Order: sequence, then structure tokens, then C-alpha cells
Amino acid sequence: MNPKKVLLVDDSPLIVERLISMLEDLKSHTLFCCGTFFEARQILTHLVPDVVVLDIHLSDGSGIDLLELAKTKNPGTFVIMLTNQSGPYYRKLCKTMGADHFLDKSADFEMVPSIIKSIK
Repeated sequence: MNPKKVLLVDDSPLIVERLISMLEDLKSHTLFCCGTFFEARQILTHLVPDVVVLDIHLSDGSGIDLLELAKTKNPGTFVIMLTNQSGPYYRKLCKTMGADHFLDKSADFEMVPSIIKSIK
């Protein structure tokens, strides 16, 4: 079985560190991490990740635009939006654009590893 390629996109180093720590137990994955819209766009242009964990608000752009890029380039990419912007507007917009999960950082953060683990 090939390892899943997981791209973490968040401009908070603490969030990225915590996600990396939480995902260490998953042996069947390769992690790619970036903290800016620009870096994520470059990675998504050259890599087809199996899973993308995206924040909506990045310091230099929108995770929603990255969601669109990921789903346009490869509709099979599994996208988890992980954000503090968890209101109904963003939830509906992201789901409409193809997000597979929409998680609130303050309430649902711990769900990320189990969701990734469950992806076939």
C-alpha cells in the first residue's frame, strides 16, 4: 500500500506542530506542510495529495481558493477545512465547493487523525 500524501496548510506554526504530533502515529502517510497560500499553491501545482487539511484565512490568501485549486486539479483529493471561521456562511460555501469535512479548530481539532485514518 502506498503511503497517503497529506498536505497541511496553516499559517500558525503551533497548529502545524500539533497536527504533526497528532499524525505521527499514522504510519501510512507522508506529510507536507506549509504556512502560506503561495507555498500551498506551488505544492498543489506539482503534487497531487490524497488529503489536504486547509485553514480558510492565511496571511497571504484564502484557503477557499486553495480548496478550489485542489478539487479542480484532482476531484478525488480529500479536503478537510480546519478553521476558526466556522460560521454557517463558510461551512456552506466550503461544502458547496467540495470540502469533504468542515471542522472548527476549537471544537473538532482532535477529529483530524481519525478522519485521515478512515480515508481509503
